[in-house]
Amino acid sequence: MSTLDPRSPRPPAGSGAAHAAGRHRRDERSVAAIFLVMRRMRVPLMALIAVFAISVLGLTLVPGEDPEGRAHRLSFFDAFYFMSYTATTIGYGELPHPFTDAQRLWVILSIYLTVIAWAYAIGALLTLLQDRAFRQALSMQHFQRKVQRIGEPFVIIAGYGQTGELLARSLDALGRRMVVLDTSPDRIDALDQAPLRGDVPGLVADARSPHSLRLAGLESAHCEGVLALTDDDQANLTACMAVGLLRPDLPVVARTVSGAVMTRMQAFGSPTVVNPFDRFGEHLLLALRAPSSFQLMTWLEAGPGADLPDIGRRPPAGRWVVCGYGRFGRALVADLRDGGFEVTVVEMADAGLEAARADGVDLVEGDGSDPDVLESARLDEAVGLVAGTSDDATNLSMIATARQVSSRLFLIGRQNDPAYAPLFQAVQPDSLLVPTELVAHEAYAHLSTPMLWRFLQQMPGKGDIWAADLVAELVERCGERLPALWRLHLTPPEAPALQRWLADGGIRLGDLLRHPESRERELEALVLLVRRRDETFLKPGPDLVLEPGDLLLFAGRPEASSALQTTLVVDATAEYVLTGQRRPVGWLWRRLDRRPDDEHAREVAEHR
Repeated sequence: MSTLDPRSPRPPAGSGAAHAAGRHRRDERSVAAIFLVMRRMRVPLMALIAVFAISVLGLTLVPGEDPEGRAHRLSFFDAFYFMSYTATTIGYGELPHPFTDAQRLWVILSIYLTVIAWAYAIGALLTLLQDRAFRQALSMQHFQRKVQRIGEPFVIIAGYGQTGELLARSLDALGRRMVVLDTSPDRIDALDQAPLRGDVPGLVADARSPHSLRLAGLESAHCEGVLALTDDDQANLTACMAVGLLRPDLPVVARTVSGAVMTRMQAFGSPTVVNPFDRFGEHLLLALRAPSSFQLMTWLEAGPGADLPDIGRRPPAGRWVVCGYGRFGRALVADLRDGGFEVTVVEMADAGLEAARADGVDLVEGDGSDPDVLESARLDEAVGLVAGTSDDATNLSMIATARQVSSRLFLIGRQNDPAYAPLFQAVQPDSLLVPTELVAHEAYAHLSTPMLWRFLQQMPGKGDIWAADLVAELVERCGERLPALWRLHLTPPEAPALQRWLADGGIRLGDLLRHPESRERELEALVLLVRRRDETFLKPGPDLVLEPGDLLLFAGRPEASSALQTTLVVDATAEYVLTGQRRPVGWLWRRLDRRPDDEHAREVAEHR
């Protein structure tokens, strides 16, 4: 049983020659800083060595005297020893005998030469330490070592903007490891200051480069996924291409706002592509038609500990006014029209006007924040307004103006810049699109537990009443804070105590959810989904008979997870939970239990 969805390490795809070349490139990168030091410091070090060597040689050639006045010359060792502590400014005095004037004159010359050589070498070293290429080489080498030391599954996050930061915090709360790439040095510096529990390696690099992805551990056996979350569609596309060609076995979650780019991404493997503009339109229709389903979806995507969101009010059927016909406006208008809603578009930009005319929508030209323009769009007869331009100040003005026109309007705002978040909170629209948060929630749902993503994809088809009942049952068992989510694979490694019961077809789901200390009590947990080969069961009933290899998605309190773990691994506990029969565990108690095994088995069978 695991909170996450671990994957066994896989060998990177590709030939042995390709891996050998990859290792060779990594070896070259590991010594890049050393070679850079040798190139930049070659002349200063040669000058220092030359001055030192000449000083030592000269000191051995200049004649000296011993205390008796006899001629004496220093040996190479004595001269080297003397110059070592003299050139380094330590100074122990003259040895082995006091120097003559000739020797002292040579020492004076040597001191000045070595001072100049040291100054030259130290200056070159300080210049090297401030050199951008050298600092980048050191940073890359340090980053590579940190990535190579990761001995557990990790994901690569390409882009540490608002989306990447939100997702990193959510994954860190789950104990997931990650590696971050971003082109902004400020964002990588912010990563070091982020309140994350784990050590997250970060590198200033472009996700367009396969070399950067390799440095981030793309070819590592522990890499379990890539998140392409930059605000550049081409960078995200290139990352999808690199993963699809180099590691086609890895899951990819990519962000884009372009339908054309989405199609190109899907040509490389099967990445999960999140278009926040398309997804918001789908969410809006779900909120309008099935508010309980939308409430359940947003609650589960928010992550463990999130408060139950309000179900919100539903606008009556009628016409919508959409201000702004860019990518978001076009996607939302298409969704609303497909849902049977009448739409009027307000646009003033030339590109938007041309697109609106080409699509044949009901169009009003002008600024949506102008009351006269909104009057021309018959806003007083509409049921809702969407302030969906790319300018936050304009969207805020539209919401304020629309509220003055009618207090019953359903108001939707689009927030582009995080700095405007307090203003949107103050104006309190009925619904708010924050593209970065929407992408983060979708990616979290896909990565935290892939079974949760499957549940969210199939859940709307069960109907709004079904969703409302599930929300009520979750609140009754676990409270209004989203409980922990975990998955269970009914295999021998994860559930050894259940194997003989599964083989006999004798485990009902309701029995598995009983408390190991008192089976009359139910665990404070629900099974959201059971996956069996190609079948899935959403919120199955207690009479579902489990089979070997089933995958279960749970939502419940952490205490329920711990209690369930005992049932999975302790044979006696499993027998009690499933049958109500207590079987002695220790040697002494088994000896005292005089019932034959066949009699005990008969009692269990009768109970079942």
